[in-house]
Amino acid sequence: MKAKLFITSFLFFLIVTISYSQTATIKGVILDENNQPVEKVTIKTGTSGTTTNSNGFYLFEIKSNQDITVEFTHLSHKKVVSIFNLKNGEEYEFNPVMSTSVEQIATVVVTNNRRKEVEGIITLKPEAIRKIPGANAGVENLLLTLPGVSNNNELSTQYSVRGGNYDENLVYVNDIEVYRPFLVRSGQQEGLSFVNTNLVQNVDFSAGGFQAKYGDKLSSVLDITYKTPYQFEINADLSLLGGSLSVETISKDSKFTGIAGIRYRDNSLLVDAKETETNFNPTFADAQAYFTYKFTNKFHLSFLGNASINKYNYEPQTRQTNFGTLSDPIALLVFYEGQEKDRYQTYFGAFKGTYFANKDVTLKLIASTYHTTEEEHFDILAQYRLGEVNTNIGDEDLGEVEFSEGIGSQLNHGRNDLDALITNIEHKGNFNIDANRIEWSVKYTNEDIRDRLIEWEVIDSAGFSIRPPRSTPINEQPYTPYNGSLEAFQNVRATNNTQINRLQAYVQWSKRASLGTSDVWYNVGVRAHNWRVKGDGLSSSSQTVFSPRAQFTIKPDWEKDMLFRVATGLYYQPPFYRELRDANGAVQSNVKAQKSFHLVLGNDYSFKMWNRPFKLTTEAYYKNLTDVNPYTLENVRIRYSASNNAKAYAYGLDMRLNGEFVPGTESWFSFGYLKTEENIDNRGYIARPTDQRLKFAALFQDYVPNVPNMKMYLNLVYNTGLPGGSPSYADPYEYQNRLPAYKRADLGLQFVLVDGKKQFSRGWKKAFKELSFGFEIYNMFDAQNSITNTWVRNAYDKVQYAVPNYLTPRVFNVKTTMKF
Repeated sequence: MKAKLFITSFLFFLIVTISYSQTATIKGVILDENNQPVEKVTIKTGTSGTTTNSNGFYLFEIKSNQDITVEFTHLSHKKVVSIFNLKNGEEYEFNPVMSTSVEQIATVVVTNNRRKEVEGIITLKPEAIRKIPGANAGVENLLLTLPGVSNNNELSTQYSVRGGNYDENLVYVNDIEVYRPFLVRSGQQEGLSFVNTNLVQNVDFSAGGFQAKYGDKLSSVLDITYKTPYQFEINADLSLLGGSLSVETISKDSKFTGIAGIRYRDNSLLVDAKETETNFNPTFADAQAYFTYKFTNKFHLSFLGNASINKYNYEPQTRQTNFGTLSDPIALLVFYEGQEKDRYQTYFGAFKGTYFANKDVTLKLIASTYHTTEEEHFDILAQYRLGEVNTNIGDEDLGEVEFSEGIGSQLNHGRNDLDALITNIEHKGNFNIDANRIEWSVKYTNEDIRDRLIEWEVIDSAGFSIRPPRSTPINEQPYTPYNGSLEAFQNVRATNNTQINRLQAYVQWSKRASLGTSDVWYNVGVRAHNWRVKGDGLSSSSQTVFSPRAQFTIKPDWEKDMLFRVATGLYYQPPFYRELRDANGAVQSNVKAQKSFHLVLGNDYSFKMWNRPFKLTTEAYYKNLTDVNPYTLENVRIRYSASNNAKAYAYGLDMRLNGEFVPGTESWFSFGYLKTEENIDNRGYIARPTDQRLKFAALFQDYVPNVPNMKMYLNLVYNTGLPGGSPSYADPYEYQNRLPAYKRADLGLQFVLVDGKKQFSRGWKKAFKELSFGFEIYNMFDAQNSITNTWVRNAYDKVQYAVPNYLTPRVFNVKTTMKF
């Protein structure tokens, strides 16, 4: 009761707290007619002002929620006058071009990003991404607060969207598609995601019904834009989980810009808090850079590079998990021998040439290469005792196993190695004519994958080896003598050399127009995708698919600010290598593309509450899937049947209310309802592994009244349980089990010593542009969340027990953020 009262009071305090900040910021680079930076431009409003530096960069604070006239003046250029009306705490980029002959006067009134709204795209602020707490803080952590986006594993950066799995999401960085490792099977092996949040300038996300210009996946698009630096800057973050360092720079003539970052992460803080005692040495590190050189005003050449090395060394020692009921408590006590050594090493490089033919035509050529070498080697012997727990309060051995009902052992062996080289070359272009925009692309991809998979598992219960349940004759020991040969419970062996060649293209048209007194926007496009699979011992197979897509948005001329969207289309997902590999490790070259029909209906309602801006976004969606490739999901490992023997559907409702619950800060509350089922071999519909029925999430930002330097960030997620945790070889039609609901609250407190509004001209703080110290609590209420079950067989009564594999408990972290 006290806990509930505390939570209620705490949330009420967050909602009603009021801020007194009433400022906004404009920044940018001022160029002349020759695209050269203009130094010492005076930017002024009223009695306050600033000037541009040698790179033409400026940063200027103005009052918010009112028309502010800003003048940009220079001795050798004509004056630029602009009128801004920005909301509390908003940061807006304004890059005027100063002329020597014509005076320019512009009016800029910024409320919401209407272009992204009409396209059904959610835009996330980089500032929120860097500050919101989480065991895996970053872009993906923020996505999980959105409706329709789910993940029941805080150690993983993977996410599922509207009933899709982790392999159904597209990720782009500056127009370049990025990839992730193949062999990772658990969240604690993942380490770092590709996206370095310190380099991010803009984040766009679409949860379905996206345009033809985005690739062939079934679920979502995450479109990242990295920064274009305006000045020299250094950012550093340090915490008990690791650290990061990034550098931004620009040449004096503004032709060269570059941003680079290194990251290091150690998950020991999180994993050591789990119930399994281990010698654990995970090290995850990467280096990333994005450089641009402007050869001329019309031609720019960019390079995106990434090198990542993830090492995962794991030596489990002991584990005790208490489960069961109060009247019948049971414990699993495990003693381990052996170790696991994994190494994931990836390199990625991409060149992008951009040619601005004129103000209406832009042409791009992109070439990229992704290389990953992955090793997963383990030999772990687990000897267990299953028994009754001492529940007598006051006994010295309270909570210990005092009577064993079953004993056994399990030996897991693995020697998995993969080497993949993926090469792309793509031409993209766009052409603007009046209110019309035409975009197109042609792309060629070659995938060369060499894979060796060796895994086997032997299970022994009470001295009797357990054979696969579907093998014949059936082992009935210890009741009936058995004379069959020894056989591993699971045994997978395969060696594959596979090549896939892909040719993709798209063309799309969009237009803004009027329909009566209403504003409308149209988008129509089509994608084509041809691929051919070949390899050692494989029969060559190919397929071609066409994917038409369309969007329509209307903003009626109503008193209420309403916007309505509809999106539809056919979405194909040609199989990637992992989708071609069946449960036995063999590649099935004849697997076809999965197909999904999308229908999305959306509404945005923008309004004011407490004289502050708010927006309620609602989307209803339906997906009809055919040629489905069924799969099983364990932790983050997906194993496909490599056959198109199923059909499925998904429908749901997503809602998000975002706005300034506290003045000057953006917060939101999300709700999602989803139902997704599949029909395998016409046996009837059952829940898919991603059937996450209900989702509630909140992201709340606040600060202490009268102490605005003390800021608070709260991240809340509740997901109902997923289907899963079934025994090996279990028929999903005979065994439908759901994991418990996932509940998590992460809290971050940040004390700001230096920021854009609080600078120092002397003392030790003078060197900092920003400086803050933070304290974070992960899983604040210490909820016991489980991701899978370990199934233990008791030979005494032939019962299998589902022992939950719990995720991280409450963990504390400290961090500091610096900018120079």
